[in-house]
Amino acid sequence: MPPTSPDLVSELLVRWNAGDISARDALVPFVYDELRRIARRCLAGRGRDHTLQPTALVHEAYLRLARRDGGNYRDRVHFFALAAQIMRQILIDYARKSASAKRGANAVTLSLDEALDHPQEVPKQTTLDLIALDDAMNQLASLDPRQCKIVELRFFGGLSIEETAEIVEVSPATAKREWATARLWLHRTMTESAAL
Repeated sequence: MPPTSPDLVSELLVRWNAGDISARDALVPFVYDELRRIARRCLAGRGRDHTLQPTALVHEAYLRLARRDGGNYRDRVHFFALAAQIMRQILIDYARKSASAKRGANAVTLSLDEALDHPQEVPKQTTLDLIALDDAMNQLASLDPRQCKIVELRFFGGLSIEETAEIVEVSPATAKREWATARLWLHRTMTESAAL
């Protein structure tokens, strides 16, 4: 399939928002590869015992996106940002279920800097404690919801600083500054929690 114009995806989203179910169905082939990229990014750093595959994550996320009343997607960047948010929640739910039996068993920890900077380069045998990250992000959300959203968009969604800035409606310089601040705060919070 030839590369898709962002305008075509945005047009299909607008039609879907207006209630055109055929636009929702037509959207799938145009967003599937990008959703798989986001899913692979979300799954980067998971241990070998992690059984959730990118395809399953994409399908579950798309089902949840399709169930949203009227979509309400502003454009393709907004759509993918919501997809990343939903994938984060799916992964956290999955991690919480599997952790009930074996939290921390044989886990190799990964520094937050490594995870946030280069999740695609994380060795397969290394794991990031998604539950601890989610707990820290929930704390951050209560202090600064925008910074939490920036982390979610950058880490889980793989959005650029410019795309993130567009979603949270700030300048790229502000998004970059808040991204750095949020990373430091999360690193400190997760380090302190691990020491307890």
